[in-house]
Amino acid sequence: MEVYTCDSVSYVICRNLAFLMLDLETNQLDLAGAKRVAAMSDIVIVGVGERAYQSGEARSMAHIDVPDSQQQLVKHLKEMGKKVIVLVMGGRPLIFNELEPYADAILMTWWLGTEAGNSIADVLSGDYNPSGKLPMTFPAAIGQVPIYYNYKNTGRPSQPGFMTYTCGYLDQDFRPAYPFGYGLSYTQFEISDPIPSKKEYKKGETVECRVTVKNTGKCEGKETVQLYIRDLVSSVTRPVKELRGFEQVTLKPGEEKEVVFQLHEKELGFYNGNLEYVVEPGEFELMVGNSSDHLKKTVILYN
Repeated sequence: MEVYTCDSVSYVICRNLAFLMLDLETNQLDLAGAKRVAAMSDIVIVGVGERAYQSGEARSMAHIDVPDSQQQLVKHLKEMGKKVIVLVMGGRPLIFNELEPYADAILMTWWLGTEAGNSIADVLSGDYNPSGKLPMTFPAAIGQVPIYYNYKNTGRPSQPGFMTYTCGYLDQDFRPAYPFGYGLSYTQFEISDPIPSKKEYKKGETVECRVTVKNTGKCEGKETVQLYIRDLVSSVTRPVKELRGFEQVTLKPGEEKEVVFQLHEKELGFYNGNLEYVVEPGEFELMVGNSSDHLKKTVILYN
């Protein structure tokens, strides 16, 4: 293994694999040095984002974009015809739209502590198939903040492709860069339509919903199946969806399993205007999928 240092950028080359860490304090870009090192490698891994001291208590940021110099580095390296893997390091949602089209893969590493290097290496080398899901929404632009999946409905709901006369934006798609619950794997999964045990339930009964999950890819992996609900008619406004359960299943290639979700009465309720916890009768949407924006749904009646 050889270690190179060029101005503000440190490089490590090992078996035709170049690790490029831009100086996250100065954000200076030594493009010539980066290209020289990348030219000697088949695959380039670039670490971008923020430093650990930038996250935490009293560390709010008005701008959460990955610095432009870091994003431009990814672009220039990709233009060399290299395979480019980007490690996004941070303790909050970050915006990195400019580099995304030039990255062959993006891994959100967060701040994982002393074993971060080993765990990241296990994922990149294929020794471990990643299965993580985002615990928050990543905005595509700072003007979308605050942004979250369980927002309240409006009289003019946003629709892709319709920028005017809705609650969207004139200059930006309303959808986030990465939604709550999002996460990829080295394999692919197919989740069936949700099937409730019956279409109408009486008050106090447990709602049961089943889906089939199949590994349609070429390697073993773990999927997190997520259950959301929506109270379609209520005395106070309710979110367009609320996470009410999730189940992780590990499947070999071609294997499929049935996942059964159960919703008890209290999980269909909410606090009304008098701060009383109530369960109101009516229709509920049951939505199942692998992220908050990739769902299949059915409707039940709860009386």
